Amino acid sequence: MPELPEIELLKKYVDATALNKKIVKVDFTSTSLLQSPKENFIQALKGKKIEKIERLGKYIFLKAGKNSWVVFHFGMTGKLEYYQSQEAPEYTHMTLSFEDNTHLSFVCRRKLGKIYLAGSLEEFIKDQDLGKDALDFTWNDFNELLQEKKGGLKATLTDQHSIAGIGNVYSDEILYQVGIHPKSKAEKLTEKDKKNLFEKMKEVLELAIEIGGKRSEFPSNYLIRHRKEGEDCPNCKGKVEKTSVSGRSTYFCPSCQKVKK
Repeated sequence: MPELPEIELLKKYVDATALNKKIVKVDFTSTSLLQSPKENFIQALKGKKIEKIERLGKYIFLKAGKNSWVVFHFGMTGKLEYYQSQEAPEYTHMTLSFEDNTHLSFVCRRKLGKIYLAGSLEEFIKDQDLGKDALDFTWNDFNELLQEKKGGLKATLTDQHSIAGIGNVYSDEILYQVGIHPKSKAEKLTEKDKKNLFEKMKEVLELAIEIGGKRSEFPSNYLIRHRKEGEDCPNCKGKVEKTSVSGRSTYFCPSCQKVKK
């Protein structure tokens, strides 16, 4: 599933291609992902320019007119694809066509994405109960959040109501980089643990954006390049193990990552 770094890169792509373009047509190959009637999308978007593009966590927001935002959540396989006059890509669900004969399509092969309409970002964030974006956290914000949490640490990092943007892959990497077992409890962390976790959260996400989300480009001491059961740990002689945390497949090194008790 795309996480914060991949969605940030996608936002930059849409910024560079579709910003300030006027929408002349809104088409739907399928309406199964729409969270409002298709007529509402057409009314809200047709004839409007894409005035602004924002991202929060795993969502992208396109502003079209005073009180109209179309919001995309990408599920496992969703993406936005910009192209010149030609057939829409396979698995397209919605297409915005612009007056210069270019198009922006929401493509989602596994049909797990969602497309929303919202009157404002604030309204949508409140309705979905989304937390602060992971890259917008200050140390004080992060420390305060962890002081309130009593559950598993990986569950805290991946809870979109608490921290928006971190998913399965990057939570594993962040925990690996600080040497903490994914089944550790948030309330067991020391002040030093929390600061290390905060710093590595920012470092891992920013690096992922910098290298374009390409796993092969991560440093050799990153778990992400060895994220398979039985692989050699890049930092010790141990082997990568797989377990389940909150229903998610989770990879870690039992030699490097200890449970906080």
